[in-house]
Amino acid sequence: MGNKHIALITLSLFCTGCVLMEKAGRALDGSAFVEKKTAAYRSSALAIQQMRGKAGEDSLIITVSSFPTIKIRGSAPNEQGEFTITSLDYLGSSPHGWNEYRLDLSGTGNLELDETSATLSITGEIETVGISSGRIRRYDTRITGNEALTSLRNRRERLITLAEWLNSPENPDAKICDSQNQFEKYWKPILFPEIVSKKKRPAGWQREGDQWVRAEDIRWNTSYTERVFSEALRPIRDSGTMLRDWEESLDWIYVECEWNRITETLLGETTLQKQKK
Repeated sequence: MGNKHIALITLSLFCTGCVLMEKAGRALDGSAFVEKKTAAYRSSALAIQQMRGKAGEDSLIITVSSFPTIKIRGSAPNEQGEFTITSLDYLGSSPHGWNEYRLDLSGTGNLELDETSATLSITGEIETVGISSGRIRRYDTRITGNEALTSLRNRRERLITLAEWLNSPENPDAKICDSQNQFEKYWKPILFPEIVSKKKRPAGWQREGDQWVRAEDIRWNTSYTERVFSEALRPIRDSGTMLRDWEESLDWIYVECEWNRITETLLGETTLQKQKK
């Protein structure tokens, strides 16, 4: 068996392990058994599930096909089909564990149902409020409560700062990435030229007289940091914190960078077909 086949098998086993780890986390605290699906509707871009909790309360879950790590939650529609968008649930894994949080949202929508389809309409802005709960798994350590909240909120602030810079006019040549793999391939050499192969590094990233500092067992080119990054991001990169965020929450970074595209997918009117049970 060739090295390529061994690598593919290893990757497959690793991905399977990540999925099992996430499911195990939900099973351990009982969250996997709190509610059940009563109906489902799907289009090419969106899916909607009608859910019922243990106490009989109904709610909605809206998912965007291109962003499987997030679920938009809403209240049950009233007789006119009106509902309130309440929160976003995020669950994303990394080689070291996972991040999980609930981000409170503010918004409204309308859901009209018939025997074979559903029509979703969201016309107003969806506003983010803040992370209200969450958990973290790092290797064998589970972090919950206030410690997890503080860590997740601090990370979100850093990731928003990074996303704003990635999407800013300072990066006019930035490619539009249709997938997380494209996003990683394009941005990793720019953000971390010190840890990628020489052929992937940006031209001229290293100059004579550049200053360096060691953090997280890596020598960072602080002169490159100063030339390329916004002032707010410089200490985050030179301390190795940006790399730690990248390694532990790449899919979260992608969500923050693509938030406008996510909301654009939700806005307007979408017809979804009812799925068989």
